[in-house]
Amino acid sequence: MTISKTRENLAGWLFVAPVVVILGLFMLAPILMALWVSLTDWNGQGSPFRGSVPFVGVDNYTRLFTEEGLTRQDFMTSVRNNVYYVAIVVPLQTALALGLALVVNSRLLRGRTFFRAAFFFPSVTSSVAISVVFLFVFANSGAVNALLGLFGVDGPQWFADSRGVLHLLLGSVGLVDPAAPPEALTSGGPFGLSWWEWLSGPSVAMTTIIALVVWTTSGTFMLMFLAALQDIPVSLEEAAMLDGAGRRQVFRNVTLPLLKPTMFLVLTLGLISTWQVFDQVYVMSQGNPAKTTLTPAFLSYQTAFRSFEYGSGTAISFVLFAIIVVLTLVQRWVMRERRHA
Repeated sequence: MTISKTRENLAGWLFVAPVVVILGLFMLAPILMALWVSLTDWNGQGSPFRGSVPFVGVDNYTRLFTEEGLTRQDFMTSVRNNVYYVAIVVPLQTALALGLALVVNSRLLRGRTFFRAAFFFPSVTSSVAISVVFLFVFANSGAVNALLGLFGVDGPQWFADSRGVLHLLLGSVGLVDPAAPPEALTSGGPFGLSWWEWLSGPSVAMTTIIALVVWTTSGTFMLMFLAALQDIPVSLEEAAMLDGAGRRQVFRNVTLPLLKPTMFLVLTLGLISTWQVFDQVYVMSQGNPAKTTLTPAFLSYQTAFRSFEYGSGTAISFVLFAIIVVLTLVQRWVMRERRHA
């Protein structure tokens, strides 16, 4: 019996060995190599494993959090930008995707196949191509400003406007003067940025990227919600309505609880993708204006492949990886199934 079990285990390992080798060579090994690079001051010349490459330990990481300087300021600026980006994109794309799925799943809607394809089409189009189109649409003389002009609104220079949306809102209601903010907010703040900078909100330029991403990603998540909605037995909703529940009550008490696993999947994928945003920033803004569209992913690329500081650039990518893992675990804990005694 023991020999037979050993043979079965050996056969199992033989079957999975090719996959283990491939994953080890093309996934685990590069990660370990990148981790080593993050502990060095490698400039991209030659091999990072030569003895002449300076080993700096965790200095590349400490510069991001504790040492005064441009490195920490740029990193914290990118984190601030990405926090606002995530906080707006993830809820909007999730709500829009769920709303579109409910519309497409409606039995009263005619041409559901057409609408399903139309809503999903932006998700399968090249992000670079759509980004270029948005550059023309949001140009100074583009369609958006022309449309705003019909209503007597003078549209901003979208990709050249570094003003924070929250600053503009506070200024519009007269709470603060964006040109002369309170000294209490400008005199201090954590990680090298003042409280006024942390509370800026996304810039006007960043809102264009947000609009683009919400529009292009909602279609994919719509299909996930649609598949989950079609798996819900119609008898459950009908039984709830026979018990006197209205449509809103059925949606809140029957549909949403059954969509919880899909909701977790959508939120997790949205969280990961929004913290890794790169394509749109690279094509549309290059982190400008005034670094208000700079993100950690683009900063990592810029630091490594433009400034040739591969150690610092790799360290930024590992910090970004840690942020994503921690936030995913927190989200999983928040959305966990709670058993009541």
